[in-house]
Amino acid sequence: MKKIIVSALALSFSLYGFSQEENDSIPKEKKTTVNKILDNLTGSFESNIQWYNDDKTLGDFTELKKDVKGEEHLRANSYLRLDYSFLKNFTVGIQVESYAPMSLLNYSDSYDKELGLAQYYANYKSKKLDITAGYFYEQYGSGLILRAWEDRALGRNNSIRGGRIKYAPIESVNLSAFWGQQRTGFDVTDTKLFGFNTEVDLTTMFKIEKLNSLNAGFSYVAKQEDYTSPNPDPNVPELSNSFSSRIDADFGKLYTSFEYIWKGSESRLDDAEKVVEELHFDGSAALWTLGYSQKGFGVSNTFRRLEAMNFYSERTAAGSSNIYGDKIVNYLPGLTKQHDYTLTNIYVYQAQPGLNFVVNTVNAGEIGNQFDLYYKFKKGSTFGGKYGTKIAANISYWAGLAVKTTDPSSSGGIGFSKDATYKAEALNFKNKYFRDINFEVRKKLSPKFSGIVTYVNTIIDKDLATGSPLGVSGKFIQSNIGVIEGTYKFGKGRSVRLELQHLSNKKAKPDNRYYDDKKEWAGGTLEFNLNSKIGVYANDSWNYGNDIEGEGPIHYYNFGGSYTKGASRVGVNYGRQRGGLLCVGGVCRVVSPNTGFTINLTTSF
Repeated sequence: MKKIIVSALALSFSLYGFSQEENDSIPKEKKTTVNKILDNLTGSFESNIQWYNDDKTLGDFTELKKDVKGEEHLRANSYLRLDYSFLKNFTVGIQVESYAPMSLLNYSDSYDKELGLAQYYANYKSKKLDITAGYFYEQYGSGLILRAWEDRALGRNNSIRGGRIKYAPIESVNLSAFWGQQRTGFDVTDTKLFGFNTEVDLTTMFKIEKLNSLNAGFSYVAKQEDYTSPNPDPNVPELSNSFSSRIDADFGKLYTSFEYIWKGSESRLDDAEKVVEELHFDGSAALWTLGYSQKGFGVSNTFRRLEAMNFYSERTAAGSSNIYGDKIVNYLPGLTKQHDYTLTNIYVYQAQPGLNFVVNTVNAGEIGNQFDLYYKFKKGSTFGGKYGTKIAANISYWAGLAVKTTDPSSSGGIGFSKDATYKAEALNFKNKYFRDINFEVRKKLSPKFSGIVTYVNTIIDKDLATGSPLGVSGKFIQSNIGVIEGTYKFGKGRSVRLELQHLSNKKAKPDNRYYDDKKEWAGGTLEFNLNSKIGVYANDSWNYGNDIEGEGPIHYYNFGGSYTKGASRVGVNYGRQRGGLLCVGGVCRVVSPNTGFTINLTTSF
């Protein structure tokens, strides 16, 4: 274990050393073969190392399924990527990954190798043609129908192993197609994915001068999955076909886009445990954005409706045990404000796109809007003052689809029969899941001092916030959150930043529908940058209102710092991690409470 971590660190620093070499100082006629190879070699290295402590307040460290006895306190996730270009048009690459002695807490146990080759590819690219064999990432449209991507903080990597070709026959048309199997850990699924995509620039094709841009797209994605059963049902589809069409236009200050997806019939889950093969339905999605923007002012609204849009490369991956988001084909982020502070991220919304049968209830998807407004008061105006003032407002509202179910073969027991069906209303927003109203004011008060004031009011379904089956409790958590932040710049890269936060939940009473959860929180961060390379910080989130027996008031403290030089960065941290959802760009994963010491190392060359 120690050898692997030490070797990884040594490798990264040696690669960094290579990247800092001043090759230009070597006479061209004296360059060695190694120097010539390094000229065409690029890459990156990342290592996240953590020691998990036993904590008297949180309890002894352990992890269900992977490490029940809590024996592996020291763990590391490391990634080395190398890309080599040659013969002008060719590139090859590999990604080596290490999870030693096992992956970090709350990462899938499919990352089960201490050191292994995770991905590889070969690519040919010319002006019109782009061909890849091996592992690749891909996205069609906004990702509602297909997105193969990687996010290491979330533990997600659903790249595709196979082949992809892109072709641009003329300037205004781009065509692409792929075939392959989705990555899961160090392996791939048995299921085959394939599809094609067309993008057309209509402004260029038809020489439209009155529009900044007008683009149209069409996509097709198919999943072929073998179906075996002791009593096979001929109605279970082996091939599932999905289609996407979209158009976007930019009129200058006004812009809009629309995308619609029809997802082919797939098997669904009953009671989130067993597959009822006879019970499968189509899915659909609609996404519409309309906005207006000019200097100092912007406003936009995004509407989205998702029905039965969970799309997995294997039907059994839709079960409730898939807490790591493995084998997801499409990309469905929560469309809400992405907040920057610890307390504003306690009650976050994760998209609810799927069709789930829970006891005798059907949750079929979500519907909602997100509205954004930005305005800058000019310098010298009443509200702008000497330096101007920026304000931003955001409102997001998401609800579950209103659903009516029928089950002619039901015997009145728990669950649904193979004859069950449902119908969702097209535009019904009454079944509230989440609502967020927030305002932000940014003001520069002097050449050296600036401040931010933020207010957030959220309402979230209690079951959604606590990980319970939706629609069971009928209660909500309402929070009011205030944040004040100030930054003072001393010059020469030195600065200090202080933020103060407070969260309070609406009190639960016998005659209301509210649940006050862990009640009041107070938080703060003090950050000091010694120069452009070195920064240190300390923060704390104090759940002082928590009166739950066995928990009581608790501090989630963190202390750390970072050092950056060129394309390399080393960060260290010691503290407590609050349990809940960790979200990046609207996509979330569950994290367990833990305490420990962390080292993060990244470099590129």
